[in-house]
Amino acid sequence: MAKATFVGGIHPYEGKELSKDKPIREVLPKGDLVYPLSQHIGAPATPIVKKGDYVLQGQKIAEATGFVSAPIYATVSGTVKAVEPRRVVTSNEVMSIVIENDGLYKEVDYPERKPYEEMTSEEIVNIVKEAGVVGMGGAGFPTFIKLSPKEPEKIDYVIANCAECEPYLTSDYRRMIEEPHKLIEGLKIMLHLFPNAKGILAVEENKPDAIALLKKLTSDEKDIIVKPLKTKYPQGAERGIIYATTGRAINSSMLPADAGCIVDNVDTIVAIYHAVVHGKPLMYRIVTVTGDAIADPRNFIIRIGTNYNELIEEAGGFKKEPVKVISGGPMMGFAMFDLNVPTTKIASALLCLTKDDVADMQPTACINCGRCAEVCPSRLIPSYLSDAAIHNDSEKFLKLEGLECVECGCCSYACPGKRQLAQTIKSMRKTELAKKKK
Repeated sequence: MAKATFVGGIHPYEGKELSKDKPIREVLPKGDLVYPLSQHIGAPATPIVKKGDYVLQGQKIAEATGFVSAPIYATVSGTVKAVEPRRVVTSNEVMSIVIENDGLYKEVDYPERKPYEEMTSEEIVNIVKEAGVVGMGGAGFPTFIKLSPKEPEKIDYVIANCAECEPYLTSDYRRMIEEPHKLIEGLKIMLHLFPNAKGILAVEENKPDAIALLKKLTSDEKDIIVKPLKTKYPQGAERGIIYATTGRAINSSMLPADAGCIVDNVDTIVAIYHAVVHGKPLMYRIVTVTGDAIADPRNFIIRIGTNYNELIEEAGGFKKEPVKVISGGPMMGFAMFDLNVPTTKIASALLCLTKDDVADMQPTACINCGRCAEVCPSRLIPSYLSDAAIHNDSEKFLKLEGLECVECGCCSYACPGKRQLAQTIKSMRKTELAKKKK
């Protein structure tokens, strides 16, 4: 077994104390619910409702289109107001279904499920597919595909990514503390698909109470272990957590299944549990609303499609006007210019800060100190890659293994010259990946 970490990484200010000790609170939406048809990697979903239709909570409103896609479900009851382009967190306009919430929350009758131990692998995968479950740690990859490797008998480990290494985020922590049985049952369902696999609950050491609780609840589970990980960013990155827990390495041309591993984050595994045990599609998720600009930072369980402005209101509003608002965490999230946008399946956090450290930085020339290379978890030389990207030198970028970058931002954080290394590398990497697809 590995040494519970990887080479490289950084130790930024965690900021988790702002919200980690406050219980999850449910938010009931007040206004319209907006459901972008692109909430996942792959083809957008296709609407199967039209303006004027009355829908129930839990009713499918958009079908998956193609293999890499996922259906979308109404999270309230009400009337379809429109099917039209709406702005999303990335500032793009995306075709969306708009539902006027009637406040009654009338639900469909969910199908009764037999015990998952009596289900075939195909039945479980189809349930997860039909439920619209996607990777809720940020990637948004349809989960049923991940659960359908070509050779399931070669899967040795199913890893529950409980690291939550991104600063400020505490939603997975609260889920582990308040609803650990759902996480454990979801992991057991996944293990049912892979007869030769062991389950790993991989938790950073800065969550000792969660580690102790999970160990207690799994003490009689012979196929599940709790693996404490060193507290370090980006410990929760897929490649990093596979290496830290199993000692196996993968690169950009491999899938975790190629190393005999399946990895999913906490909220995704809980969504699998709800779909398989209770017959419920993906309708909810936990979102951390935090930062020094927020009056009452905490975690909310929200109905997908809820407006971000309503979450700010539930968190007591702004105690000071934010200078920067980020969707996600400070390392891998992205800045928002408008809060009048809907939450989606991959909405993990809303971070509101009174100071924009990045904007205040004045980049200087590279001093060849090598700190970016020291912290890079992919063992690259980010300063060289950034230079290749700035000069649009595709040949050099590929020669320096630029596609192996995991876009974690460690290099920019560590650079004493405050150079925007991660941003330039990420941009070039996307260009090269697009060329590769063609």
